[in-house]
Amino acid sequence: MKNKLNSDWDTAYEWKVVILLSLGFGLVGVDRFMIMPLFPVMMKDLKLDYQDLGHITGALSIAWGISALFMGNLSDRIGHRKVIIPAMIAFSLLAGASGLASGVGSLIMIRALIGFAEGAYTPASITATIDASKPARHGLNVGIQQAALPLLGLGIAPIAVTQLLKVIPWHWVFAMVSVPGLILCALVYKILHNTSAEAAAVHTENHDSSDHKWHDALRYRNVPLSIIGMLCWLTCLIVLSALLPNYLTDFLHLTLEQMGFVLSAIGIGGTLGGLTFPALSDRLGRKPVMMISVIGAFAALWSLSNTGPNPTVLFFWLMMAIFFVFSMITLTVGPISAEAVPAKLMTTASGLVIGIGEIFGGGVAPSVAGYVAKNFGIQYIMHLGMAALIIGFIVSALLDETAPARVVAVVKKGAVS
Repeated sequence: MKNKLNSDWDTAYEWKVVILLSLGFGLVGVDRFMIMPLFPVMMKDLKLDYQDLGHITGALSIAWGISALFMGNLSDRIGHRKVIIPAMIAFSLLAGASGLASGVGSLIMIRALIGFAEGAYTPASITATIDASKPARHGLNVGIQQAALPLLGLGIAPIAVTQLLKVIPWHWVFAMVSVPGLILCALVYKILHNTSAEAAAVHTENHDSSDHKWHDALRYRNVPLSIIGMLCWLTCLIVLSALLPNYLTDFLHLTLEQMGFVLSAIGIGGTLGGLTFPALSDRLGRKPVMMISVIGAFAALWSLSNTGPNPTVLFFWLMMAIFFVFSMITLTVGPISAEAVPAKLMTTASGLVIGIGEIFGGGVAPSVAGYVAKNFGIQYIMHLGMAALIIGFIVSALLDETAPARVVAVVKKGAVS
């Protein structure tokens, strides 16, 4: 691919990769989140309680995190294709296997395997998207790729799943998602190719294409800060998506159809957040967009926690909360961490951020939220998210700016002065 000079940029390849990897991440979202609106029904058949829901959700997140930690560095060493394609085959087949679960133990095991496959796909697909993108479009393209997850997994899936439950058992709902993933995998195999370190260096702030050890990524300020930030953002996202269905039906006493409608706000908000604010950060800078997003997420989450059983108002505040949360997740796992490190550490950095964030923010937080819901009341789960956002604001204020346009502007200003 001709990707060093803007005049030679292969735009056709860029958009093919962005579209395919976006659809792939959208299917990751379907595989991961379609189980959430099924929980109220599955609880009765499999005799689950709130704590079980937290463990099931946490198992996928922990496996996702462990996989991202190791597979991100492997992708930097052997190339994205050898990680992305096997991962897509695995999570497509395993998603259908969730319908075969007969109890909490088998469900936890299957979901953990799905998490391992999706954890391998995620950092490799983010870096592959950045490598295929013109530097001025990093935020835009990673935003498009990441927005596919909430659009399909959190927007369309809740409505589709609750409607499908009217005509087929929940077991068969899972079986329907395997075929699209395998078809998409064949297209990725045909189109995606690896990028050399020299070519990838244009996408980093330091333009370094030399070899590095994996732990060198932690020496760059944005990586440890992004890890802490990811803990905060995932605490909000996973806690809300895992236990909000039961909050709506058990505490606010909404119907299943009303619950599905409200939950679709997660997908709409996440999609809009992924498409708009990361692209805006290409112009305004990563840091100011992050700080605005934290403030907006806190205000929306506080309003959501104080809203009664009004589906329309609940939909609005949930949409706004996820709008800001997902813009922060997209920037954190993509440009903020990947742009700050050498080319041969881009996927490693993203994998570290995703991995540690998933293990603790996505793995431990749902279990803690399940404990809080079971022992104190499910209405208190959103307090965890608000506490995380307070910490996240401090993290955002400490970040180094990496947006190419803003970095160049600062350098030019310094040269003039």
